[in-house]
Amino acid sequence: MKHTNRPIFERYIGIDYSGAETPTSSLKGLRVFMATRNLDASEVLPPPSPRKYWTRQGLAHWLLQILSEPTPTIVGIDHGFSFPLRYFEYHRILPDWDVFLRDFQQHWPTDGQNVYVDFVRHGSVGNGAQRTGNPKWRRTTEQRCRAKSVFHFDVQGSVAKSTHSGLPWLLFLREKLGQQLHFWPFDGFSVPVGRSVVAEAYPALYKHRFPSSSSMTGDQQDAWAIACWLKQADSNGELQIAMRPQLDPSMQLMAKTEGWILGVA
Repeated sequence: MKHTNRPIFERYIGIDYSGAETPTSSLKGLRVFMATRNLDASEVLPPPSPRKYWTRQGLAHWLLQILSEPTPTIVGIDHGFSFPLRYFEYHRILPDWDVFLRDFQQHWPTDGQNVYVDFVRHGSVGNGAQRTGNPKWRRTTEQRCRAKSVFHFDVQGSVAKSTHSGLPWLLFLREKLGQQLHFWPFDGFSVPVGRSVVAEAYPALYKHRFPSSSSMTGDQQDAWAIACWLKQADSNGELQIAMRPQLDPSMQLMAKTEGWILGVA
């Protein structure tokens, strides 16, 4: 991916994620905004149904449809995409993201019908006890931007539940779309021309740049800010710099296992 002033993508999707309830629950905290090169970010509502808000399952299937199209799209999702290297070492998991995703889903089947994250945490579903992490373990990217640990449950601003409920849906998209979809940076920091991308986003990094609105909830504001930043950063070249953070070779290798938050230097 060469540096150019021309935008790389044609669509920009920001998602504020929610780990509440089950995969088919209508979740007020699950919000989606989309912008295009020519249109400002606006909220994407779920297809008409008795459910007012998105479900995690419904969102995953919508993303599958959107990302199957030939339109280069970048999606920023607000939850952790992987775990710290300490987790891989402790549980003796090969430092390979695909191996991790499959292993995680086997132990934390949070994409299952009627499954709450807490059901797995407390042992009634899956085998979460075999794949726990310490809240003191943090990924390098989290340390750099002072984000909370993906294992820090039951605190204000926690991403633990959304991460533990969202990871199986990343596996779903990966298995369905294969090489058609680039998961950044696991598939590399450089993205083939014309390829759609899914990346980890952290609204706290971007939302100060955009005015808050009293007409939006905090969840809407976060999703909107991600979409706005992706579009703005793609148009001014900042996104290309963000997608190639200045990391030494060992750090790059680490980030292909632990993941990296888009926009963290």
